[in-house]
Amino acid sequence: MLPTESFGQRIRTRRTELGMTQQQLADLMFVSRRTIINWESGNSLPDISMLARLASHLDLGTIELLDEMATAENMPVVIAVESNEYILKAFTQLLIDTLPDADVYGFDCMTEALRFSAGHKVSVAFINVELQGESGLVLAKIMRNAEPKTNIVFISRNLDYTSDAWKIHASGYVLMPLTADKIRSEIENLRYPYRSSN
Repeated sequence: MLPTESFGQRIRTRRTELGMTQQQLADLMFVSRRTIINWESGNSLPDISMLARLASHLDLGTIELLDEMATAENMPVVIAVESNEYILKAFTQLLIDTLPDADVYGFDCMTEALRFSAGHKVSVAFINVELQGESGLVLAKIMRNAEPKTNIVFISRNLDYTSDAWKIHASGYVLMPLTADKIRSEIENLRYPYRSSN
């Protein structure tokens, strides 16, 4: 059995023991059901920054899962950063539905997003400018300094931060409410096409 298959079997078995569906685990992880299916089938593995969250939701030891980790699959990586968990869940699902060929991950704080982006080449980061207790602008600056070809798309309820966004060389600025059409428009007009980042 390949390491990825062994890892997937362990995840599937534990999820089933807990009476959890793939969709329920996906919702807890802020990823698509397809991502869970890929993990369980051995087609891909979660990255190390997602491991602690996965271990926690499955009531497993992080070290236990770490033993079977490998590199993640080669798809465009899109992240959403929004501090409101309810909005993040809806936003992440909208991205999953709109961008079926991308690996979509959601984060509710700057620290988690930075930890994840340090280990991945993030193609597009949709960031709420006003994160609770944090600044989406600061997050964007750090991410752009680490990887200049990361497309940053800011999300806001108003236009107050457009000047700051352009100073960071953001790829886009979207007013809420977010829609599939707005997402598609941003993807079509990115500074760096998201497929080329892999």
